[in-house]
Amino acid sequence: MKTKGIDFYTGVPDSLLKNFCSYVTDNSPVEKHIINSNEGAAVALASGHYLSTGKPALVYMQNSGLGNSINPLLSLADPEVYGIPMLLMIGWRGEPGKKDEPQHIKQGKVMLSLLDSMGIRYEHLTGDTGEYSEKIDRLIEEMFISKSPVALIISDGTFENYDLNISENEKGSGLKLRREDAVKLIIDNISEKDVIVSTTGKASREVFEYRESKGQGHQNDFLTVGSMGHCSQIALGIAIVKKDLQIFILDGDGAVIMQMGSLAISGSLAPENLKHIVINNGAHDSVGGQPTAGFEINFPEIAKACGYRYVSSAEEAEDITFEINKLKKSAGPSFLEIKVNKGARKDLGRPTTTPHQNKESFMNNLMNK
Repeated sequence: MKTKGIDFYTGVPDSLLKNFCSYVTDNSPVEKHIINSNEGAAVALASGHYLSTGKPALVYMQNSGLGNSINPLLSLADPEVYGIPMLLMIGWRGEPGKKDEPQHIKQGKVMLSLLDSMGIRYEHLTGDTGEYSEKIDRLIEEMFISKSPVALIISDGTFENYDLNISENEKGSGLKLRREDAVKLIIDNISEKDVIVSTTGKASREVFEYRESKGQGHQNDFLTVGSMGHCSQIALGIAIVKKDLQIFILDGDGAVIMQMGSLAISGSLAPENLKHIVINNGAHDSVGGQPTAGFEINFPEIAKACGYRYVSSAEEAEDITFEINKLKKSAGPSFLEIKVNKGARKDLGRPTTTPHQNKESFMNNLMNK
């Protein structure tokens, strides 16, 4: 890619691309690799790079991120508008014939037809692709000729393993607790009537497993397995109807950053029963541990500026317990940032119930409260 003039990278990390992204992180200057808030913003950033240099950028994403990128791809980069060339690298989750999580199945089925409908030329790479350099050459040549986005579709196992170089001075490395510890403290300190809406990724898996270990049911929890960044608005939709229930959001730093505008909507509507907890580990932990801007920004102050009535931050177990109990008593919307170190158990399982079963149990429970 460098020989073809592509040396600027931006996007949102994906588990199928983690080895590629880790290599780029370790081998590119900071100003040449920017992990963005969402995929649409990455397309816009790549456009700005091209406008200022005349050189296309590479935009990486999981195929679930296509939804975020469609608007700028069609209304900004498309050759019928500005004609901005860029190379998309898309991880093919839910690839037909391969086992994957429920939220990826539909996206995997329709991905190629979406690209066809958008007029985006693509090539498919797997671990067995022998002529990969020829495919990339053809694609990049087409990109320059048509002045349009093109895409490399990446199957699981395409890249060899590459471990991200983790510095001992990495932000968050001195924190004692991990996300699962925070999840346990939250569940242990809320009542059996309180509702949880948890974000996508490992947080929801940890909620499910801890409930199982305690012999508790799952009827109070909505486990958002997809739709990254949107669990707070799901919770808001519940909170404005079920005013007599405490609605707890278990969010992540990457998810909040991806859809940060939602803080303004929750703050402006100001439901007193909405309690927003962000577990901040400064990383996209579920897809390889690539860094977010979570430790570079002040989440509580942002929430306060958006209208949240009570905001706080904690990192020690005793302080977290104190703040959760204060959150319960405060008039919302309330906000708590819990700072933790990244990482998860290697044997962390997945929910044994399907999304449909989770939805039905959750809805039946809400309707009876």
